[in-house]
Amino acid sequence: MFRKLAVAAALAFAPQAASAQGSQGATVNAAVYGGDAAWVLVCSALVVLMTLPGLGLFYGGRVRAKNVLSVLLQIGAVAALASVLWTVVGYTLAFGDSAGGWLGGGQKWMLIDLTAFRGGTTLPESTFALFQMSLAAFAPALMVGAWADRARFGWVLAFTGAWSLLVYAPVAHWIWGGGWLDGLGVRDFAGGLVVHTTAGVSALVVALLLGKRQGFPSVTPPPHAPGLTLLGAMLLWVGWFGLTGGSALTAGDDASIAIINTHVAAASAALAWLLVEKMKSGKPTTAGFAKGAVAGLVTITPAAVFVSPGAALVLGLAGALTSFWMITLIKNRWGIDDSLDVFAVHGVGGMLGTLLLAVFASEMLGGVGYVEGSMAGALVAQGIGVAVTAIYAAVVTAVLAVAISLFMPMRVSEEDELEGLDIASHSERAWQPD
Repeated sequence: MFRKLAVAAALAFAPQAASAQGSQGATVNAAVYGGDAAWVLVCSALVVLMTLPGLGLFYGGRVRAKNVLSVLLQIGAVAALASVLWTVVGYTLAFGDSAGGWLGGGQKWMLIDLTAFRGGTTLPESTFALFQMSLAAFAPALMVGAWADRARFGWVLAFTGAWSLLVYAPVAHWIWGGGWLDGLGVRDFAGGLVVHTTAGVSALVVALLLGKRQGFPSVTPPPHAPGLTLLGAMLLWVGWFGLTGGSALTAGDDASIAIINTHVAAASAALAWLLVEKMKSGKPTTAGFAKGAVAGLVTITPAAVFVSPGAALVLGLAGALTSFWMITLIKNRWGIDDSLDVFAVHGVGGMLGTLLLAVFASEMLGGVGYVEGSMAGALVAQGIGVAVTAIYAAVVTAVLAVAISLFMPMRVSEEDELEGLDIASHSERAWQPD
């Protein structure tokens, strides 16, 4: 009799126990998913901080005092325009259902029909869209440094708006949105190709089309406020943790590894740049430290989660040395006036990091290994990704820049350039004399 009662009691309480376990499991899952979403939301804010005000200060301190306000305004306006376009149609072009691997479908225009969870993640799609918006605003703002001191404000907005939709969004779809380069095995963790190669190559093309600043290269004024440049670089450094850590899309080990590698690469690159400056000119500079740190940040971006901290140190060194050499080559040997070295730092750094990823992802070197194939196969895939991205960005940029210039001039007049764009274009001064 006792055994029958015990069995009956066990059967009676079993559903409640199972229900309690199920409820507890659901609570744990909700907590995990909520933690991931909270992490990516914070990272989105950090990436916006990179652009506003980090990039503005980094660039603004390096131009002449008469042009600092124009640089700050261009970066702010470009980021704002890119954010609006991303909301209207950019997101659906990049991350809508793939149409043959080339472009996303239009079902998510104006960010409608976002799903409860983005496929393959634990994030609400709205959180994912916000994080990607922060990157989409950062990329075109990078190009402002190439045409500083001489580009017309109206042309800048028209060009960067078109560029966001016709260069950035398609490349983002090819690599991150399930497109054809992703199918070839091209890896880009946080934007070495999608953000930095597209912006860097496009910046070089625009610099060539615009022509040189008056007096270049015989007159190359030093940064008017190196302290602002250093402050901007420090904001970029911290904000970059959001870029790479957020690209993990989870608050877990991948995010931690990505941030460690990001910090190590920036540190090694900044120190390497100071050493090279000391050897070349006898004195290290604050602007050099800032540029070195950013070069390291760019170079680790595509590889941050795939390589070991030791490899990140090497990538930082490689990025600094290569970018330093490219600045000298581009300005002194080739005579191209990329005002703030956007191509040498971002374009070259992004491409270099993308290629070195294929080497240092090897398990023998502490990396995560290869999903399939070998180092040679990975190098081929990464090389294809670099070539396709660079060529596509260059061609479309040239077409857009020239086409838009038929309706609005690219460059200000000689008189406006001499006066400075702060007054000539905006009737304001960044610094008012007493």
